[in-house]
Amino acid sequence: MDSPGTRPTVTELRLSSFASHRGGAFGLGPVTLFAGPSGSGKSTVLQVYEALARLGGGAELAEAFPDPGGCVPEGAGEDAEGRRGFRVGCTVNGPVGTVRLDLAVQAEPELRIVGERLTSDGHVLLSTALRDPGRSRVQAAWYTAGDAAVTRAPLPDDRLGTALLPLRVAGSTDGQRRVLAAAEQVVVALRSVFPCDPQPHRMRAPVLPGEGRLRRGCDNLAAVLHRTRTECARRHARLAAVAREGCAGAVAGVGVEELADGRLRAVLGRAAGRRATPLERLGDGELRFLALALVLLTGPGVLAVDPAAEVPGALQSLTVLADGFDRCLDGGQLRELAALAGSVCAGGHLRLVGAVGDGAAARSIEGVTVVDLVP
Repeated sequence: MDSPGTRPTVTELRLSSFASHRGGAFGLGPVTLFAGPSGSGKSTVLQVYEALARLGGGAELAEAFPDPGGCVPEGAGEDAEGRRGFRVGCTVNGPVGTVRLDLAVQAEPELRIVGERLTSDGHVLLSTALRDPGRSRVQAAWYTAGDAAVTRAPLPDDRLGTALLPLRVAGSTDGQRRVLAAAEQVVVALRSVFPCDPQPHRMRAPVLPGEGRLRRGCDNLAAVLHRTRTECARRHARLAAVAREGCAGAVAGVGVEELADGRLRAVLGRAAGRRATPLERLGDGELRFLALALVLLTGPGVLAVDPAAEVPGALQSLTVLADGFDRCLDGGQLRELAALAGSVCAGGHLRLVGAVGDGAAARSIEGVTVVDLVP
């Protein structure tokens, strides 16, 4: 994947038959917020994205879909063999063009991938099918374009075949190299994901220094701030400016205090002559606001993700998944965060897919797409 300029990115999610969704196809821009009331299926969209990301990273199917019965479309009956399942997929744009990945998953009586298809420009590069239900294998066929049009071999039925292709395809023909490039583009895009759900009740306690990569729940916020204020001075200053808009009172800066026992406590600096406010005294909304702003202003070097080492950083794009993006926030805080996301994600290195109850506050912000879901 050495073509310059285009970063592999997931540009569409398909929930063809999944939970409450049937025939769902959702385009994804630099910032996409799924909006709707409880039960509208917005969190389900993010669930599918994260599941595909796990599969792209080599996880087993049961890790990606821990509750497979809940993934089966509502009201779906069993076939003659007592089987039920679901279908999901995505489209990835990048250096090799547009690549589609589609999965058919059997959820009951046992969880397994029964069909996978990887296509590019209408050409099938990989297809798998369950031939013998008594074996934990699918029959795979991938494009060769050599002496034989395709190569056939068994693959495990609990892993994404696309992610296994680099271990199976030699790359000795133009066809094989095309298959490898398409598979790599999909895997790189899917792996580059940071699910984020700040937990205020865990963010208030002081933390030990040394761990400078922000975790999913942002409970080590103070340790990360201790790192960013020295390594990323410009972005840290921007975080302080954002904090002034989303936190109560006059904010002079965002800092870290070292306690007598060596632990670190994050604080909001105040005006001259006023004592700093420990973050533990802030409300849940202010804590979530600060954590999400920090996520948007940092990157793979600070967030706890495993970027694809085989692809230069300049050609990667990290996607932040933020379910409950507006949880505990008021309208002003949501607008400020959405505006920050639109500004940061315009550069292409970062993308955001989030879920909100009401997208009205973000609807008119440049660079932000709000997708309304109806129960």
